Amino acid sequence: MEKRTYGKTGMEVSVLGFGGSEIGSGVSQSDVDKLLGSAIDEGLNIIDTAECYGDSEELIGRAISHRRDDFYLFTKCGHAAGVDGPDWDPRTLAETIDRSLKRLKVDHVDMIHLHSCSEEVLRQGAVIEVLQRAKQEGKTRFIGYSGDTTDALYAVRTDVFDSLETSLNVADQEAIELTLPEAIKRDMGVTVKRPIANAAWLFDTVEPNDYAYVYWNRLRDLNYGFQSEDDSIGTALRFTLSTPGVHTAIVGTQKPDRWHQNAELLKAGPLEAERYEEIRRRWKEIAPADWTGRT
Repeated sequence: MEKRTYGKTGMEVSVLGFGGSEIGSGVSQSDVDKLLGSAIDEGLNIIDTAECYGDSEELIGRAISHRRDDFYLFTKCGHAAGVDGPDWDPRTLAETIDRSLKRLKVDHVDMIHLHSCSEEVLRQGAVIEVLQRAKQEGKTRFIGYSGDTTDALYAVRTDVFDSLETSLNVADQEAIELTLPEAIKRDMGVTVKRPIANAAWLFDTVEPNDYAYVYWNRLRDLNYGFQSEDDSIGTALRFTLSTPGVHTAIVGTQKPDRWHQNAELLKAGPLEAERYEEIRRRWKEIAPADWTGRT
């Protein structure tokens, strides 16, 4: 699998990473063992999770902590998620970081991202200090910010983060002009979440309370020509990974064979410049100002 240098961190990351949210509930340990083992065997070397993804950290720790040298481990912090205290409280934040290391069965992670933290909280400075202290103490090699819109823009411009994790796909392109140019200037690593927009165009209907509903609605208006093609998922994924500044895209799944399928889709290489620009032009023609990044 293709690898890219993750900005100033110097990590050589696979262009596909594993997103741990979907294994957070209702997935057996044996299934996670198989899922993550097959992903690493396929060449994937980014595992991304969070303190608030149910049992995700614990399942990952039990499944692959013995293969620690085979992958880069990212987690997120900020939500109390079972700890006695409010979100974004410095003491709570420090406690959840220690809990994440224990759950993941490691003495450090490669990246801790602040998870969808508002500009207001960032401006107070305390949460940033907690992450900087965790880095100084060797609990994480690098620190980053995970989020979207102007909150992410503020975080990038603080110049304290090594990494940005943000939403970007054919139905979610705000970051291409808002935050990615700033991240590129600072040589930040960039991880993209939701890189195929939940493949929402493949569904005839989506319930309003489903996370994919917003993308489904947007894609009905965008009505890209590729949506009816057999290789529509490949086109969407290649669009995301062809965007300047993007290093890796995390995909959540419960299906062990998905990694091989995604790797096959990427063998076609970057999306042709004409097709990439066609998708960008359509977005600029159709997308209203309130189609902001999805946190």
